[in-house]
Amino acid sequence: MTQPPPALVAVSHGTSSPEGRAAVRGLYDAVAAAAAERWPDAVPETRLCHVDVEQPDVPATFATLPAGEPAVIVPLLLSAGYHVHVDLARAAADARAGGREVAVADALGPDDRLIDVLRRRLAEAGARETDPVVLVVAGSSDARAVAACRSVRDAMAAASVADVSIGFLSAAAPSVPDAIAAARRAGGDGARVAAASYLLAPGYFQDLAAGAAPDVLAAPLLRPDDTPGELVEIVLDRYAASVSAF
Repeated sequence: MTQPPPALVAVSHGTSSPEGRAAVRGLYDAVAAAAAERWPDAVPETRLCHVDVEQPDVPATFATLPAGEPAVIVPLLLSAGYHVHVDLARAAADARAGGREVAVADALGPDDRLIDVLRRRLAEAGARETDPVVLVVAGSSDARAVAACRSVRDAMAAASVADVSIGFLSAAAPSVPDAIAAARRAGGDGARVAAASYLLAPGYFQDLAAGAAPDVLAAPLLRPDDTPGELVEIVLDRYAASVSAF
């Protein structure tokens, strides 16, 4: 009998925002459909779970899979901070101790395809190509996650004719309000500052970004009515890279 492919266990942060939940569910549904198209002869089982706020969590989700079936955890997270290096690593270790082979894939970012989505969201929000941009990031106490987000800022800057800076909503500096104020000063009289939302979905952090009062605020990467194909492909590629390592 042919061994079934590892399950694809997509793990989001979790949110209390109905819009955010709908946006993440849209990504998951698109990933499940695209997985069936990419691997029609060996369609992986797919599951959606969360590391915080929502249920089911990862252990409860593993309990729904056949005993011993291997699995790849794909973080629906833009950078690898505490949740990846601690929470998901621990969940994987616990599952391995119970006899299940588990791999943890890379986070969704950095990835050049995300730059395309960020630029598209800015254009949709009405940002001009010359408007200074602040890349709005949730923030992390993990230096590796902060460095990864700074590399996204660098890639945005390389792809833009405008000045691109970065602002963090928590745990790191500069803060988003400070970054917006600095961009306004640098831009001079009449400068419009556009905020590129490096957030996965609507919710608490997007609301914080709006409260920082940029002149233009782009939508997050995911919207309830729009799942960019780039994100679907990134999730499948992260899964495939981990499967090849089994």
